[in-house]
Amino acid sequence: MNEILTQSANLLRQKLPDFKRFLFDEIHWSSRLIGIKGARGTGKTTLLLQWLKSLNKNNNQVAYFSLDDVYFTKYSLKETLLEFHAKGGEIVVLDEVHKYPNWSQEIKNIYDFYADLQIVFTGSSIIDLKKQEGDLSRRALMYELPGLSYREFLTLKGIKGLPTYTIEEIVTNQQKIYDSLPPKFKPLEHFAEYNQIGYYPFLLDEPLTSHRRMNQLIRTVVEYDMAELKDFDVRNAKKMLQLLFIIAQQVPFKPNISDLAQKTGIHRTTLYNYLEFLQEAKLISLVYSTGRSTTVLQKADKIYLNNPTLAFALAEEKANIGNIRETFFYSQVSQITTIELPKIGDFLVDNKYIFEVGGKYKTQKQIQDLDNAYIVKDDVAFSSGNVIPLWLFGFLY
Repeated sequence: MNEILTQSANLLRQKLPDFKRFLFDEIHWSSRLIGIKGARGTGKTTLLLQWLKSLNKNNNQVAYFSLDDVYFTKYSLKETLLEFHAKGGEIVVLDEVHKYPNWSQEIKNIYDFYADLQIVFTGSSIIDLKKQEGDLSRRALMYELPGLSYREFLTLKGIKGLPTYTIEEIVTNQQKIYDSLPPKFKPLEHFAEYNQIGYYPFLLDEPLTSHRRMNQLIRTVVEYDMAELKDFDVRNAKKMLQLLFIIAQQVPFKPNISDLAQKTGIHRTTLYNYLEFLQEAKLISLVYSTGRSTTVLQKADKIYLNNPTLAFALAEEKANIGNIRETFFYSQVSQITTIELPKIGDFLVDNKYIFEVGGKYKTQKQIQDLDNAYIVKDDVAFSSGNVIPLWLFGFLY
């Protein structure tokens, strides 16, 4: 055990970024069992190392263990935690729990019998606690960490003091919002860069290699993370990548299941499941018309890639600007509230507000007779009447 304790101590001695994700201040850190889910590359590990370091405790009191470490091929998680506790351990972070067999059952056993040991775990967004053998859904306080919002990206670019806003504030108090922003703030200055590389924090370290690194991330999610899904045959990973590629060339994609099945060689019933898997892995978003069911085997009305950075990474040629606009809007808004497809307009948010998303030539024609309806434009810096700038929806979290 000394080996992984030494690794933990070395990690906590390293310099970590000063910037903290929004979730850092929202987590109820005093809870005994905390879980953080999220897509690969969104910064879960960094967030937890920042928290452990902020506690200023001795190395024998806190530890960080990654469960995909080869150590755990020889030693069980339960016996490791018991030994850590016996040596004075108080707080342990368990990263990548989905890579360890029977992780939920062993965590449950420790949680039930060792009330003075706090456990924080992270895992892929594909984890469904209720489907694990040790059901932690009633014990763990769960959070989800999405990729960077546009506001967070701007903070990383050195633009400090940017607040968050609610949907209601965005549609009713634009002038108050603009008065709260820093002087000389140029909201569109970094907007194109955010869409291309800004959703995943790790891309900002080496932006010139972002395309290659994004494709590596996609393959890792499909070939490595999805292997943990009970209903996914890893031998079909190549077909899954092919399915994702087909979707990427046509998004926003109105799915024709028969056509997709023929192109990929995936059976129709299996295809519905695979689309759900891609959504759980935060690679695509399945969007439904208002009032429709969202159960498995229910065809989505539209499919988007999960975020605009994915769209740029998978586009063989120049990414379609109309698709990028809608993908940005959906990726930001869906993190904090419900969003569906209305009969008229592009998106229905909170079952109340209708938004039509477009460029500078978008007119009022389509929504002119609707209440609570707004035009969202990607190339305007500030609001005018019921026209709202697209970038402002990147300030929701």
